[in-house]
Amino acid sequence: MKIITWNVNGIRACMGKGLLEFLKAEDADIVCIQETKMQPGQAEVDLPGYEQYWNSAVKKGYSGTSIFCKQKPLSVNYNINAEGHDTEGRAITLEYPDFYMVTNYTPNAQDGLARIGYRLEWEAANREYLKSLDKNKPLILCGDLNVAHKEIDLKNPKQNRGNAGFSDEERGAFQELLDCGFTDAFRYLYPDRESAYTWWSYRMKARERNAGWRIDYFIVSDRLAPKINDVIIRDDVFGSDHCPVVLDIDL
Repeated sequence: MKIITWNVNGIRACMGKGLLEFLKAEDADIVCIQETKMQPGQAEVDLPGYEQYWNSAVKKGYSGTSIFCKQKPLSVNYNINAEGHDTEGRAITLEYPDFYMVTNYTPNAQDGLARIGYRLEWEAANREYLKSLDKNKPLILCGDLNVAHKEIDLKNPKQNRGNAGFSDEERGAFQELLDCGFTDAFRYLYPDRESAYTWWSYRMKARERNAGWRIDYFIVSDRLAPKINDVIIRDDVFGSDHCPVVLDIDL
């Protein structure tokens, strides 16, 4: 099974930069999109053969997630079953006979960690939600999780220590999720690979210099880890400040 995750930083803008052509050529089984920045009816995404599921933020032009899939799921959930966390369109869960497919767009802690309190509340609620799913059947979580887990996951760890996306609190929350029985699919296969990034600032030619961060992930239930064939960071694909990540897994 081939699954793609991509923070497109505005799906309407990304469609003008080759998004649909890329997805049609890749022919994945499931495509998970974050930061759609779109309300229902604002654009038509022409992907024949795919079911479409959208979760838009109440605030226009903000956040939002979507999933495109070839096989219709048994059920769909558009929240993380926690009061106060259902207005920003940050999660979609598809249930299949043998697994759950979850996409997340984790809240950004923002400059000066201005939103770290809400970020950690969301993390805690989401963690409990994922644990509840995992008790029933294994899951695949993907998306922009807005954290570089370890120093190897960003270009300049010392300069960024304590900043949003590389604070001790956010890194600790990510580790706490893994400790609940989940595996970072990329690091499972490539524990020591350096310079593997999925997001680059638009400033100072960061992408040209590959001064990036790995903040887009596939996380799987531990019992699915042996089924992972590959995780490919498609840093050759443009159209956003993030690049797509592709999971090949036997399911």
